[in-house]
Amino acid sequence: MIGAPPYPPLLVRFVTNRLPLPYQRTSAQPSLLGRLWLTIRYPYDVIRNPLDALLSVPALSFLLIPTFSSYSTSLNLLFFYVTWSTLILSNSPLKVEILGTLGIRVLFYIAPALGFLVFDAAIPNLAAKVKEHGDKALPTNEEQGGAKGRCWQVALVSTGNVLLGVAMQMSVELLFTKILHVRSALKISTSLPMPWGIAIDLIRGLFLREILSYILHRYVLHHPDSPLTDYHVRWQHTIAAPYSFVANYDHPLAYAVRVFLPTYLPALLFRFHLLTYHIYLAIVSLEETFAYSGYNVLPSGLILGGIARRQERHLFGEGRGNYSCLGVCDFVAGTSLRENVSDDVREEAENHNVQEKVKGRAKKAGRKPASRSRS
Repeated sequence: MIGAPPYPPLLVRFVTNRLPLPYQRTSAQPSLLGRLWLTIRYPYDVIRNPLDALLSVPALSFLLIPTFSSYSTSLNLLFFYVTWSTLILSNSPLKVEILGTLGIRVLFYIAPALGFLVFDAAIPNLAAKVKEHGDKALPTNEEQGGAKGRCWQVALVSTGNVLLGVAMQMSVELLFTKILHVRSALKISTSLPMPWGIAIDLIRGLFLREILSYILHRYVLHHPDSPLTDYHVRWQHTIAAPYSFVANYDHPLAYAVRVFLPTYLPALLFRFHLLTYHIYLAIVSLEETFAYSGYNVLPSGLILGGIARRQERHLFGEGRGNYSCLGVCDFVAGTSLRENVSDDVREEAENHNVQEKVKGRAKKAGRKPASRSRS
């Protein structure tokens, strides 16, 4: 139709697949009611389609899909390959990358962090029982401004910083593809990375992130001659007790140095496949969510619990040590606020009564032979 506004192919597909039959037309041009429906559903569908493919990553296909499906692993991977190829071929690479990255950050960081904050604010008596430092660690505590105080401002700034990171990632892609006319920063193709290749990229990516976070955090954000030190100290180090949103709460410049660059540069240097990058970003997001949560009951508590204690000591220790994420670089450089990383694991094990259970079983096992010998 001449003069009709153009609609994306995704919107047209809604007419044929999503609208009730009375509102559909035989032609490709949607009706007035169809256009209204498309306008309402379009943002949801744009975000949902990348997530449908991204949540079915190859690593999960090997582990989860065969468990919940009667199909073979090969057939499931074939289905995923078709879905992924369709997603890449029907959308621009930049759109898939940015919306997928945003979806990962929302799903694995913003949503659970908001859930923890609402839980702490709505049921403070119960939340205090699972906090490492009790009611003093609640984000709604009077020391942190009360229920209507600073915690919600921290959440807003933290969310804004996450969106800033996504915007900076998009800017890098536009610089590479539109201005410099070179290949994209991340590898975006219909081919899928192999599980072994994903594992290698994840290991070296997390290792380089550990090194970069140590160098940038120590020498840029805690060096007396650095102009960003004052910003970082006056923002993040004024938090009385950590909670999940504190992980990304900082001055925007300090956030870019402390969080975005150590996370994004390894993916840029090694040119991760987009799926690998999203798995990597999901791991980082979950680490931030739980390590800063302040809870003493954490998934994989022996590891995440130690990371959480290190972050607490850095905040409470006025930035005198514990600059890296995992503590490996601090151990090598001698800037740990503990003797070594194993102390964190040992202390966390003691908090979970692991040693007491082992000793109790050992004593019981030692008594049985003695009683038999007397008889």
